[in-house]
Amino acid sequence: MAIAPLTEREEKVKPRQDFNTFADEYAQFRKIDPPVLEDLLTRGNINAESVVLEVGCGTGNYLTEISARTHALCYGLDPAEKMLSQARANPHANGIQWRIGYARHLDFPDEMFDLVYTVDVSHHIQHRLTYYQEAMRVLKPGGKVCTVTDSEWIISHREPLATYFPETIAVNLARYPTTHELLAEKAAAGFVNIVEKMAEYPYMLYDPAGYRQKAYSSLHLIDEAAWRRGLAHLEADLQNGPMLCHSYYLLIWGEKAA
Repeated sequence: MAIAPLTEREEKVKPRQDFNTFADEYAQFRKIDPPVLEDLLTRGNINAESVVLEVGCGTGNYLTEISARTHALCYGLDPAEKMLSQARANPHANGIQWRIGYARHLDFPDEMFDLVYTVDVSHHIQHRLTYYQEAMRVLKPGGKVCTVTDSEWIISHREPLATYFPETIAVNLARYPTTHELLAEKAAAGFVNIVEKMAEYPYMLYDPAGYRQKAYSSLHLIDEAAWRRGLAHLEADLQNGPMLCHSYYLLIWGEKAA
C-alpha cells in the first residue's frame, strides 16, 4: 500500500520524539487507567479465544493486563526497542508477542485480530488514515478498532498537567488530532458503528516524581523554564497533602462489517 505524504499541518505540529530516551520513566510512572481497561475488555468482548493487537504498546502495561485477565493471544507493536525491552522484562507478560514496527504497516496476515487498539498514541502516528486502513485489513469481520486519546476539552482540563503546566495545552492542541478528524478517518477507512465514550478516573496524587522526571511526552516539548516553574508550584502544593486529580480519556470505537 502506498503511503501518503505528510500534510502541511502534520509536518508543522508533529515533532518526532525518540521514546527510547525515556522508556524507564514510562515504565515507572505510566499506569493503567482502570475505566479504559474495562471498556477495552467489555466492549472489545475479549476472552481466551480472542487475538488482540496493541499498536504503540510502549512498555506494555495495558496489554499485559489484558493477557493476564483473559488469556487472549496478544501482540504488542512499538517502534522503540527500549520500550519493548521494558515490556519483555515484566514477569506477568509471558506469552505476549512483542514486535518492532509502525502503525503505517502492520506486518500481520489479513483478518487475524478481534481487536486492534491504541492508547494515547494517535498524536504520534504520522499516517493515521493508512493506519486505519491497515487495521481494517488485519481485523476479522466483526472485529473492532479502538482509539484511546484526548479530546480538545480533555487537553484543556487534564489535572494536574494543564493546571500546573498550561504551556502544554497549546502544544497538545497542535499535535493531537481533533475528534472530528479521527471520526472522519475511521469512516474513510470503512469502519461502521463508530461511537465515542468518555472515561473519567479520579485519583490522589501524592508524589510529583512523574512530572519531575518528565514521564509525559508534552513536558519534553515546553520551555525548560515553564517546566521548572510548574514543577515548583506542584511540589509546593503537594507539601500541604495529597491532591485530588482526574484522568480523562476519549475512546473512539469502530467496527469492521461482518
